[in-house]
Amino acid sequence: MALETAAPVQAKPIILDLSRSELEREVVDAMGQSRFRAKQIWQALHRECILDFEQITTLPKAFRAQLAERYIADPIEKVYHLTSADGSTDKALFRLPDGELVETVLMRYVADNHRKARKTVCVSTQAGCALGCTFCATGQQGFRRQLTTGEIVAQIIFMQRIALAEDRAEVEAGERDLGSLQGVTNVVFMGMGEPLANYDNTMSAIRSINDANGLAIGARHITLSTVGLVPQILELAGENIQINLAVSLHAPDDETRSETMPINRRYPIATLLSACRRYVEMTDRRIFFEYVLLSGQNDTTAHARKLGEKLSGMLCHVNLIPVNPTEDGPYQRTGRDQADRFQNVLRRYGVPSTVRIEKGIDIDAGCGQLRARVLDEDAIG
Repeated sequence: MALETAAPVQAKPIILDLSRSELEREVVDAMGQSRFRAKQIWQALHRECILDFEQITTLPKAFRAQLAERYIADPIEKVYHLTSADGSTDKALFRLPDGELVETVLMRYVADNHRKARKTVCVSTQAGCALGCTFCATGQQGFRRQLTTGEIVAQIIFMQRIALAEDRAEVEAGERDLGSLQGVTNVVFMGMGEPLANYDNTMSAIRSINDANGLAIGARHITLSTVGLVPQILELAGENIQINLAVSLHAPDDETRSETMPINRRYPIATLLSACRRYVEMTDRRIFFEYVLLSGQNDTTAHARKLGEKLSGMLCHVNLIPVNPTEDGPYQRTGRDQADRFQNVLRRYGVPSTVRIEKGIDIDAGCGQLRARVLDEDAIG
């Protein structure tokens, strides 16, 4: 079910759209420069996060000018940048070259008994979304177009600059060693859009950020989320990259799931879970099931029992997520007590789960919420 709507034709291509080998061919064959120059450009863009050719001072000035004439270095323009009151979450709204708006979130997690401190970027892969999940602000806005590889990667680079600046400030304050600079540690493809409906560009972006000469985000620190596009899940299983797969399930039966996720009519739960089991067999990797808790819709103990029965024995983990309510949405947040009861039922079936930490509610951190608010303000203004 891949959506083929392409990005608009632009006067100049985006240099971040190129893989490392494609960049080398362009620099050597089309521009008559050495492979060493291609390496310098790649590292400046992807490791040093310099998205301005004039600032790549390791390159000759004339070559910088040649690059600027030929390519767009930075395809995203910051429109809004908000930080939550507790400082744990940043959200940015970006304008793309054709005026489309997309969102990116940086979430900071402190160390606990189970995991180290981490900084996670949630990235968008489409402008809008065609899949129409009724609890999602993006789904309520409709599909606009696919993002290019470079438009996806640029979001992560923007947040990497923030994360590294924070690390350096901690070094100056004596709170960490210079050798411990890490910046962004995790990337989740859970922002606006359906990543597997933009399969080629999403996978190209993953390979770019995983590249050891660039951002070097480890494959096991990258999570791709899908509403359940079965053919693409099976295609992903054949990829030679050990990323995490998260499947948005959100209901334990077809009747309930079809009410909130229209995709269930194409790929019902039995078909989807069969593909998930096949994915586990092919990759020997655990699947994460995302389950947004909607008060009175899918969060009863009866729902939990059905879910436990379906997932029992599968190599999986369930992330229980109290919904970020949208202004136009019909659903309310499940209370923590009910979320705990739901989790306890899953535990009885041997299904591991976590109630996800809530972040960024005060800055519209839910997918598509800031874009919706800005569009509403523009319409009123």
